[in-house]
Amino acid sequence: MKTSAKRWATTTVTLLAASALASACGGGKPAAPAQTAGQDSAKQSAAQEQSGGKQDSSGKAVTLTFWNGFTGPDRPGYENLVKQFNDTHPNMKVTIDISPWDSLLAKLPTSLATGQGPDLAAFDSSLITKYAKSNLILPLDDLYSNGVDQNVLPKSLVSAMKYNNKFYAVPANNATLLLYYNKDLFKAAGLDPNKPPSTWDEWMDAIRKTTKTNGSDKQYGIALADHATIPMWPILVWGNGGNFVSDDNKSSRMTDPKTQEAIKTWSDLVIAGGVSPTNLTGAEADKLFQSGKAAMEMNGPWATGGYTQAGLNYDVAPIPAGPAGKVTLASTVALVAGKNTKNKDAVYEFMKFWVSKDAQAQLSGQTGFPPVRTDLGDDPKLKQNPFVPKFADVANDAKYYLPGLEQYDKIDSDVIVPAIQAITNKKASVDAALKDADKKLNDILQGKN
Repeated sequence: MKTSAKRWATTTVTLLAASALASACGGGKPAAPAQTAGQDSAKQSAAQEQSGGKQDSSGKAVTLTFWNGFTGPDRPGYENLVKQFNDTHPNMKVTIDISPWDSLLAKLPTSLATGQGPDLAAFDSSLITKYAKSNLILPLDDLYSNGVDQNVLPKSLVSAMKYNNKFYAVPANNATLLLYYNKDLFKAAGLDPNKPPSTWDEWMDAIRKTTKTNGSDKQYGIALADHATIPMWPILVWGNGGNFVSDDNKSSRMTDPKTQEAIKTWSDLVIAGGVSPTNLTGAEADKLFQSGKAAMEMNGPWATGGYTQAGLNYDVAPIPAGPAGKVTLASTVALVAGKNTKNKDAVYEFMKFWVSKDAQAQLSGQTGFPPVRTDLGDDPKLKQNPFVPKFADVANDAKYYLPGLEQYDKIDSDVIVPAIQAITNKKASVDAALKDADKKLNDILQGKN
């Protein structure tokens, strides 16, 4: 299970990141007719005015450097978008430098701190706090005041772009999770493949009915990964009204009754019902679903291409609503401005272009990710991929995992994942595991660890 921004916990920096999909660039253009000196000058002036007239003091086109880790199947979509910007802004040129996320994140902080970093960079939104706190990226409140309309972005996405109530990024992409389900396995279990579960009760019933625990023909109702994956257990906790950390990020909620109830409900289903293997990575969960050995899994838009290519008879639906209502996970790559850029106006021009209607429709149509905007529901480019509108429809139900926490990695890998695994592997009771996790988490939040 991956995303173009990251591979949660492993492939990129314990965070997600990512992904999936793509499309090719358009063909070349015919040569333009010859221009007289006057005509050429007039055309250049018009183009300069259209592109905001961004030139350096010598009159040369401004060049911006853009570092990112979009190495996945969706890479052509991002490259095409940069090409479109360059084609439509003759006095600005963005050069794109793509490297694996772990390599990018290993060199980026030092490069920015020493003034050798890029004008623009992309990384998982959970890292905004770290970079903003270290004064490595520029605040962008003035951009949001003049050029980027936060009212067309999902509310949770707006919050994810901030640190200390100031904007430090615009969204480079946006992903949500849906329930993937195997229509053939549903039908074989007596379930209607055209009516996926919409509540926890229906979901648990479908999970039990599609689970086969006896004999050689073993089958799981759901592939529920717990590490090296995009987070799945948080969705279950949120669905019951629980959480891992308080809203102000100052105290643990590991022993909150609603958190405990959610983890007990789902761990009992795993342990007693045998509905999912334990200790699954995201890749292992994907393999089970793609091979027809698991009837369901939670996953993002990056998975549709592979499953479709494999000929799997599947569909996607919103994560069934729990007692607290509808909720899913959001994952976003942030586009930021390096603190030492000498071309702030051009950087802003590129950011405004990136989140524009036309650019987002193009990027979404090519990568399969939902747009970062909520006002593109009727755009025909989105409808070219039947899955895109479904992922886009749940954007306002999506939440971020451990948002705004500088110690995100440590909390996830040292506290939450071990607690879940201790419970599902029957090494500790729910009460004992969460009580231990509660102490560890509070120590981290209070700076004791």
